[in-house]
Amino acid sequence: MFDFGFWEIAIIGIITLIVVGPERMPSLARKAGVYAGKLNKFVKKIKFDIDEELKVDELKEQLSIKNEKLALSKSLDDVKTSVDQYEQEIIEPIEPNPQPKEDLEESEVVKINDFSLEEYIKSGPQNKETDH
Repeated sequence: MFDFGFWEIAIIGIITLIVVGPERMPSLARKAGVYAGKLNKFVKKIKFDIDEELKVDELKEQLSIKNEKLALSKSLDDVKTSVDQYEQEIIEPIEPNPQPKEDLEESEVVKINDFSLEEYIKSGPQNKETDH
């Protein structure tokens, strides 16, 4: 953090020894060590908190990207489904007037009771007596 060499620390120690005196120097060094440890711990905690916030931001960004991908894939699936439905409508022949099942049965009965054109031809010419 700070670029202190041996000579800088030695000069600071000598000045401190002259100002404080030899009797209070050990207790002062102990207090300086405790405060230096607290400062170091504080700096490490701040770095850790910043790293955690950066990780949380990255996770939020990844989550939003995944949500966008999920929404896009859902929309794409909806579009594909719609396209498939339209293709099926175009490909399948559409009966203009679909007859209900009951109507089909009635028309079959009518065909059975009526003569068809083929039966009429097979029956041959019929003699019609007309009065002229």
